Amino acid sequence: MANRVIAISRQFGSGGRTVGRRVAEKLGIPCYDNELIEKIAEKSGFAKEYIKERSEDAATGNWFLNAFSRRDYDGRSFEDDLWDVQSRVILDLAEKESCVIVGRCADYVLQGKADLLTVFIHADREFRAKRIVEQYGQRDASPEKRIIEKDKRRIAYYQFYTDRKWGNAENYHIALDAGVLGIEKCADIITQLY
Repeated sequence: MANRVIAISRQFGSGGRTVGRRVAEKLGIPCYDNELIEKIAEKSGFAKEYIKERSEDAATGNWFLNAFSRRDYDGRSFEDDLWDVQSRVILDLAEKESCVIVGRCADYVLQGKADLLTVFIHADREFRAKRIVEQYGQRDASPEKRIIEKDKRRIAYYQFYTDRKWGNAENYHIALDAGVLGIEKCADIITQLY
């Protein structure tokens, strides 16, 4: 029997990472989020810092513009190479074991290649702003501005590599509002569906 994988996509600040960890704990399976960066670094030879800067929600620069402007004579960029390695790592994990994978377009990469449950975690902006202040502390930018910037990067990245609309209900088996349901209830629902 194929390994069962839960792929969680999430809005920034919605609690998707925490939901993923809770689900993994309840099911006794691993959760891969930041751990993917280490695995991608091992497989690619790219530095972890580079992967963080160039991954799904790159914290600096304009990811979308960079993906187009730094192409070689074959039309490929380092971001494309990173996408290829990231996809292979996700596929290898799904082949090796049942797990939860947070972000990195795992819902798309594993489509048709694993016994897959795809989830989108979202919440209203007020819940998300409050949560990122509590979880990550106040930064230079307002929480609302950080939410908008992070989600824009995720939208662009997801659409560029999947040709699908990030957050569109048709791309997921279930969408859960963590602001209404709460983190624990979302984890319980996903665990029951699994």
